[in-house]
Amino acid sequence: MKTLYDVQQLLKKFGIYVYVGKRIWDIEVMALELDHLYKAKIISNKEFVSAKLVLTHEHKIEELKIKKLNNGGGL
Repeated sequence: MKTLYDVQQLLKKFGIYVYVGKRIWDIEVMALELDHLYKAKIISNKEFVSAKLVLTHEHKIEELKIKKLNNGGGL
């Protein structure tokens, strides 16, 4: 699993579609859904860890974008 799209496809296998409206919120909800799947022993440890790494990476990217915009992104 390498991309956010891959994580979306994993969730889709279980009928989980996430769209909240902001990308960072979508990532956070996907992480929660992933936690639930793992706790229910529906996905493997390997799938869980791989997907969590992707989500953590994407979340950090979004946080940096937001921080840049809030710190006078136009200059």
